[in-house]
Amino acid sequence: MESFCPEIWPEDPTPASELDCKECGLYKQGTRMVWGEGNPEAPIMIILDNPGAREDREGNPMVCGTRQTLQRAIHEAGLEKEQFYVTYILKRRPVRKYDKEQTRDICMHRHLDKQLKKHRPKLIVCLGNVAVQTFFGDPEAEVKGMRGNWHEVKGYETAVAYHPLAVRRRPNLYKLFLEDMQLVRSKLESGQT
Repeated sequence: MESFCPEIWPEDPTPASELDCKECGLYKQGTRMVWGEGNPEAPIMIILDNPGAREDREGNPMVCGTRQTLQRAIHEAGLEKEQFYVTYILKRRPVRKYDKEQTRDICMHRHLDKQLKKHRPKLIVCLGNVAVQTFFGDPEAEVKGMRGNWHEVKGYETAVAYHPLAVRRRPNLYKLFLEDMQLVRSKLESGQT
């Protein structure tokens, strides 16, 4: 397989009607909204907990470690970047303490539910326990016991996998992360979506 080089995926602009959203309170932390990245028309929607760094200290776009790990697994599983759209439970990166449960609930219903109705992806992949617990509506849900299978959630075929940051911290998880991306590829290619 050819070598892999991570790249900056195009950012999906935040709708003008949502730019000034103050409902969850994260605007007070000074971070900007990041609505999503990748192909908005993609058949696969990746859901993460919140956006990470998109710019370096000088304000230049960059590919952070989370994106590098995700893009590498997608590539090695034989999938194409055009098949993915990445979005978040929270649309702003928290930098200080906040009411996690309330904020996630607000953002899930105010923003992510609208994105789902608009984009109607064929498959959803939740990365990390926070995304899984919030999207599944189950505070006890854990990736460890749920990965490797498909789940019906909100009318969508949904898979779960470890958060790419966890995979970077514990490289032994990469094999499992890659297996989960291969599961996604098999489901997409089977046409049973």
